[in-house]
Amino acid sequence: MAGTDINVDNKDAGKDGDGDLAGLEAGLDALDSVQVGRTSLRETLVRKVLPPVTAVALVLVVWQLLVWAEVVPEYKLPSPGDVWGEVRESWLQGTLLDYIWTSVSRGLLGFLLALAIGTPLGLLVARVRFVRAAIGPILSGLQSLPSVAWVPPAVLWLGLNNSMMYAVILLGAVPSIANGLVAGIDQIPPLFLRAGRTLGATGLREARHVVMPAALPGYLAGLKQGWAFSWRSLMAAEIIASSPDLGVGLGQLLENGRNNSSMSQVFLAIFLILLVGIAIDLLIFSPLERRVLRGRGLLVAR
Repeated sequence: MAGTDINVDNKDAGKDGDGDLAGLEAGLDALDSVQVGRTSLRETLVRKVLPPVTAVALVLVVWQLLVWAEVVPEYKLPSPGDVWGEVRESWLQGTLLDYIWTSVSRGLLGFLLALAIGTPLGLLVARVRFVRAAIGPILSGLQSLPSVAWVPPAVLWLGLNNSMMYAVILLGAVPSIANGLVAGIDQIPPLFLRAGRTLGATGLREARHVVMPAALPGYLAGLKQGWAFSWRSLMAAEIIASSPDLGVGLGQLLENGRNNSSMSQVFLAIFLILLVGIAIDLLIFSPLERRVLRGRGLLVAR
């Protein structure tokens, strides 16, 4: 009887184990079978287009109500219609796109230069202890230094030209890019590095095939912050340093509005600066971020 009981118990345990294993396999199959379907146009409009449009409409309504209520004098707070009239006038004169392109071309070129300098600098600081001890605190200090502080010395060193603009952008963006890469590398699990070395990835191979892919999330965050610093540094340089040879960018447009006591022109410049920042994020950094997250299984559908 005892033997029979033992056999029955073993059979029951085997059945339970088979059931657990089957449940586990079913769960894994369910995870593998998750399909990312194409989002419908209606769902895209409701989830991604409608919220920002609603927010902008709400801001415009509140803005117009403040103008009608005469909370502040009209010369201090122009109406949305006045700012739109400034946009229309600049468009008809053919200067609107010139304002935008002058600043965007400088900002993107300066950012690419900062990327070319900040990336190898970040790798060097992250991988060489002596360099980190010597330069790491300096990079952190430079990152916290307001970009506008570099404009006066850059003007004295280089004069009123595009080289001065690029110097200010580099001094503002390189520390952010380098520190972002350093933070990303610091978060790499040591097992990844050991596995890479076991497979023969050393030196530049390790940096290219192991370090950079593993540090990509932190590096991308540093790039986004680096672009923000680039754009802010450029606006500060254009506001402070003006010259006919430099053309009229968005920062200079903002300063011209102040000199002319034209709040509608000031609001136009602020609107365009904000628009460029949002466009760069939506067109460049957000797709890159989604691709990185999706590649790591952190984004199923978005």
